Amino acid sequence: MQDYTLRGVHRKTSSLKKFLVVVIIENKMYLRDPEGDTILSDLVVKGGYSSIESVRSAKTLKIIVRSSSEKKACKIVENLCTELRIYNPVLSECTIESRGIIREPT
Repeated sequence: MQDYTLRGVHRKTSSLKKFLVVVIIENKMYLRDPEGDTILSDLVVKGGYSSIESVRSAKTLKIIVRSSSEKKACKIVENLCTELRIYNPVLSECTIESRGIIREPT
C-alpha cells in the first residue's frame, strides 16, 4: 500500500499509524475577542449564568496524520501550520496536541 504526501513522495503505509492531531488557534490574550464577548453577554444576560466571568473563542482543526510516531505526527502538523500560514503568529496563538492513535475498524 502506498501513500502520497504533500510533496509527492511515496511511502509505504503498512507500518504507519494514524494519529489525530488537534490544532487550536485563538487570539493572543492581549487582543479583544468579539465572538467570546458576544457569547459571554448572551450567557450572562439571557441565560442567567452570572458566575461566568470570561469566554474566549478559538478555531479547532482536527487533522488525521499517518506517521511512524506521535511525535513525528505533531511535527508534520507543526510544519504544515508554519509553511502554509494556517494562522497569523502576530495575532494568534497556536497550540498543537496529539489525541492519540486512531484505530482502524476491524
